[in-house]
Amino acid sequence: MLDKLRQIEAQAREGLQAAGSTEEINQLRTRILGRKGEITGLLRGLKDLDEKQRAEVGQVANQVKENLEKAVAGKINLLKDQELESRMGREVIDVTLPGLPFAPGGLHPLSRIMGDIREIFIGLGFSVAEGPEIESDYYNFEALNIPRDHPARDMQDSFYVNEEVLLRTHTSPVQVRTMEKLAPQLPVKIIVPGKVYRRDDDATHSPMFQQVEGLLIDEHITFGNLKGILMLFAHRMFGEEVQVRYRPSFFPFTEPSAEMDISCVNCGGEGCRVCSHTGWLEILGAGMVDPRVLQYGGYDPEKVTGFAFGMGVERIAMLKYGINDLRLFFDNDQRFLKQF
Repeated sequence: MLDKLRQIEAQAREGLQAAGSTEEINQLRTRILGRKGEITGLLRGLKDLDEKQRAEVGQVANQVKENLEKAVAGKINLLKDQELESRMGREVIDVTLPGLPFAPGGLHPLSRIMGDIREIFIGLGFSVAEGPEIESDYYNFEALNIPRDHPARDMQDSFYVNEEVLLRTHTSPVQVRTMEKLAPQLPVKIIVPGKVYRRDDDATHSPMFQQVEGLLIDEHITFGNLKGILMLFAHRMFGEEVQVRYRPSFFPFTEPSAEMDISCVNCGGEGCRVCSHTGWLEILGAGMVDPRVLQYGGYDPEKVTGFAFGMGVERIAMLKYGINDLRLFFDNDQRFLKQF
């Protein structure tokens, strides 16, 4: 049996030497080393040998297999190298041809707008704060003056993990988290950019979108301070010619509350389809921080006041670039993205 193994090895090496393609080598490998190959068939006779002979034959068989596997791999690599050298000899590279164009990347329009918003408010002395996207019911609602039985919860159809945990519906929870960390330090002057989640999905709403929340708390803060900050933001973002107005509104965590509009960036306030012929476009909500929210954050509403505002980044981008369908931001269509 040992002589037969050595004979198989010698014949296999001769076959490898003569093989001219990887297909021939694979066929040889299967015939010699496969599950139904010559070596496997030979080793079925081990049962007829005594224990000492079985050990000796098994050891030689393993060595033959290992030798042939290395020989097969070496032959395949040799054929690949020969093929590469042959192809390089046939192919001629014209070094005078122009190179392939390099397509540079660019910022996504939402990233660009988010960067512009951050730059404007950082220039006004605001710092950037962040918080968890998976939020507790307490910080998302309770600490923002929205108790469980409050109808204002109907304004935000939410994704709940359980009764106490949900995907945050706004970045406002970071207001309370920041106040808890800083109280009684003054001033508190932050913006909170980040992703938020609501069960909305149409041309102007998305289940996931981005917000930028703003909060300023100090002594003697008035609605006039809020108007000045937001007017400056509107002029920096949309141009000095933009007009601003405020309409009374309701938010559980601010009192008084207002919606801020700008004159239509499409028609200049004359009235068109974009602004529904009103001449105005809503861009954000704002108001003076409710005293109860100040108390939740650890501040005395008798000593300090503050204002807060919140805007949707997608909304600002749609107005800035004249986009009428929010879903275009998430389709990853290069024809759309390359415009920015």
